[in-house]
Amino acid sequence: MMASGTLVSRVLGFVKTVLITVAIGSVTTVSDVFELANTLPNLIYVLVAGGIFNAVLVPQIIKASRTNEDGGADYISRLLTLAVLALLGVTVVVVLLAGPIVRTMGTDWTEPQLSLGLTFALFTFPQIFFYGLYTVVGQVLNARGAFGWYMWAPVVNNVVAIAALLVFVQQFGAYQQDPHTLDNWTEAKTFWLAVMATVGVATQALVLFWPLRRLGLRLRPRFGWRGIGLSTAARLAGWTLATGVIANLAFLGLTKVAAIPTAYRPEYLALDPPQQIAGVAALNQASMLYSLPHGVIGLSIATVLFNRMAAASTDGDRAGMVSSLSSSLRITGVATVFATVALIVFAGPLGMLFSGGVPSAGAVVGQVVAVIAVGAPFMSASFMLGRAFYAQEDARTPFLVQMGVALFTVACAALIWWLVPPDLIVFAVAGCYAAQNVLSTVLYHVVLVRRIGDYDVARIVEAHARILVASLLAGVVGAVVLHLLGGYDPDGFPWTDQLTAIATLAVGGGVMAVAYLGALRLCRVRELDGLLRPVLSRLGR
Repeated sequence: MMASGTLVSRVLGFVKTVLITVAIGSVTTVSDVFELANTLPNLIYVLVAGGIFNAVLVPQIIKASRTNEDGGADYISRLLTLAVLALLGVTVVVVLLAGPIVRTMGTDWTEPQLSLGLTFALFTFPQIFFYGLYTVVGQVLNARGAFGWYMWAPVVNNVVAIAALLVFVQQFGAYQQDPHTLDNWTEAKTFWLAVMATVGVATQALVLFWPLRRLGLRLRPRFGWRGIGLSTAARLAGWTLATGVIANLAFLGLTKVAAIPTAYRPEYLALDPPQQIAGVAALNQASMLYSLPHGVIGLSIATVLFNRMAAASTDGDRAGMVSSLSSSLRITGVATVFATVALIVFAGPLGMLFSGGVPSAGAVVGQVVAVIAVGAPFMSASFMLGRAFYAQEDARTPFLVQMGVALFTVACAALIWWLVPPDLIVFAVAGCYAAQNVLSTVLYHVVLVRRIGDYDVARIVEAHARILVASLLAGVVGAVVLHLLGGYDPDGFPWTDQLTAIATLAVGGGVMAVAYLGALRLCRVRELDGLLRPVLSRLGR
């Protein structure tokens, strides 16, 4: 139930992103301004509240649900009341500060760009409240064993957003036929784009109250929070909270730098010939693609891995912990290394898919995808190595590692800001994304070796080498298919429109996947069986 909800949500999320590019373009000023305004609520929520809810409130909800005679109804009522009040306060403050926030993040933006950014922000910043409400209510459901609703609620959000975007295109036309600019933007367009985006997030949160009511907890507003254990939980979660704050502050810094090209786009479009430059929207689209293998495969394996490592650590079973970590890193590599090669080979058609139907924009997005894709395997590897420390109840080491990565990120952001020309800024930021994952993997590896010694590193490296060879062999096959389809010709079939890009990805990706399976057998990569076994057993059942 959980896996299917996640899969459906991600598929609909891709559809939504593609429709946004159809509606307002990809490498455009409006798309960058909207992307920044629509991304900031989630970033701000995670920065100021997300860590607290996940690290402090959620464990308390689970504990109360399992130990209190009333099923935790009184305790959960108090926590929900506190959470709602805190979220309202944070949201009101952020909305009141929308102007300074947009000006801070919109580096070098013109007044018309800042004005549209503020308009979008006033309608999208209330999402902070609903993101928090979704998290808290969803974790109450999870604590009571109702897992499916939390995973399926984002599907409702995407459905609402997709419906609104379809209305936008029907009412105002697609960007390719009728470009939407700062000069012709209207209040009606703002409603169907920004307001309905927030309606989708609100629906995602509010729909969870129906299954919550069915639990029969009789929740109601309750005040009085002294002596309910929150201060103790907060102290225990301090390192985790600090890690999240440091990571997100560094990410906000990179986002600010990535917003710089938006201010210079008119200059580059005025050149002869006009030159497209990547902005925040292109970066976020590429980021979504490169994080997909980790989200679908890495996180699923890491969830099981953490439970096994935590149990082994509790029992003092070093061999069991090493075995779990080694097998998980090797099995995940089967998916993530191949995904990196596939993203690079088919970067052009993928860029065209998110181009809004403009080939020059598709080429720019594809270039960003090719740069950022290098970090995909290291994202999962770093995450899993970090889980090894949490399994040993050590949250201090991940904080120190994240601090080192954050300092590296801030230094990169400053250098990019000062030294890199506007048309190359997003490529440099994408490279920084990839380098972050490599650095955190190396840091975790060094500390973990000092902590527990060798964790089967030679076997892990050998497996990844075999996987890389198999992926490169499959990549050659994919590149040949792409060449035959005209992918390396600006006037070729994949560059006609978004539908031909989808067809190219379906044909080329399918052939490359089949070639990869054969190459894995040829290279004797035994980890393939570990990746496929759960899927095959489920299909067999």
